[in-house]
Amino acid sequence: MTQSAQQQPMLTGIKVLDFTQYLAGPTATRLMAELGAEVIKVEQAKGGDPSRALPFLKDGRSLYFIQQNRGKKSFCVDFSKPEGVELVRALIPQVDVVIENYGPGVMDKRGLDYNSLKQINPRLIMCSVSAFGRKSPLSHLTGYDYIAQAFSGVMHMTGDPDGPPRFVGVAIADGIAGVNAFASLGYALFHRDRTGQGQHIDIAMVDALYHMQSVEVQMFAASKGAYKPMRFGIHHYMGCPQGVFKGPKGWIVILALDRQWPNVARALGKPELIDDPRFSSAGRRGKNQKELIPMIEAWMQTFPDDAAVLKALADNRVPAGPVMSIEDTVSHP
Repeated sequence: MTQSAQQQPMLTGIKVLDFTQYLAGPTATRLMAELGAEVIKVEQAKGGDPSRALPFLKDGRSLYFIQQNRGKKSFCVDFSKPEGVELVRALIPQVDVVIENYGPGVMDKRGLDYNSLKQINPRLIMCSVSAFGRKSPLSHLTGYDYIAQAFSGVMHMTGDPDGPPRFVGVAIADGIAGVNAFASLGYALFHRDRTGQGQHIDIAMVDALYHMQSVEVQMFAASKGAYKPMRFGIHHYMGCPQGVFKGPKGWIVILALDRQWPNVARALGKPELIDDPRFSSAGRRGKNQKELIPMIEAWMQTFPDDAAVLKALADNRVPAGPVMSIEDTVSHP
């Protein structure tokens, strides 16, 4: 066995007191547990984390809860009783991290806020995860994933241009906020090792999503508002092929930039398109995509199945992939 194979998980010896529920916070602590941290989940009596009741249930246990909380320890405490709060406070000197995603004021009114806890453990790192952050003008509001998608502009950019805005069909705000919290805690632990200082990290789901904007924010700002970002459906308006195409059986994504355009033309068996004035730049291909998209889809229909299309694209080094169902992803090698 090599030395690297014998190494301990990176967070071995780190203790986390986890007050989180549902998804965003539990994502952060699940990732920490997977790296070897000892995560102690504190649940409120009665009932504990509400996600224990979410479908699907198997043998009376929520698979949702299990997925997000595997590898953690847990105990239930009644916060309405002083002895319950004192039980929690007694653990603070022994832990490195406290993380919570309760509604506004829940931790403060029980004396479990950062300013109170750092008096017990000055090296403590605390992380709060919420929709709008703990110190923003909207910190008093309760929010969930779809609300963060709406507020961040992500929902505005999703869907067809002549249709309503649409939410992404997975909990993208919760997930990315959890990953942001996970990363921030790692750097906070690194900072503490160098300086001895703990700190309070404030993670907002809206912020986490806003960082995922690509060109929309800077183009709006640089144009002084002349450019107004708008959703564009399944094909990007700034270039082509950059979108979702109908294959022989299912759907195939191609995202080819200027350097890959000659490869696309050769894959289609139409090398003359490389220098065709309609398609000689990304901008021109974007403007003329109503001509180019049918060419590509007609070419795809000449193959017996999607796998053959994808092989032809791969052979010509065209970036492409199938649109996979959840069932497909679970069974894919």
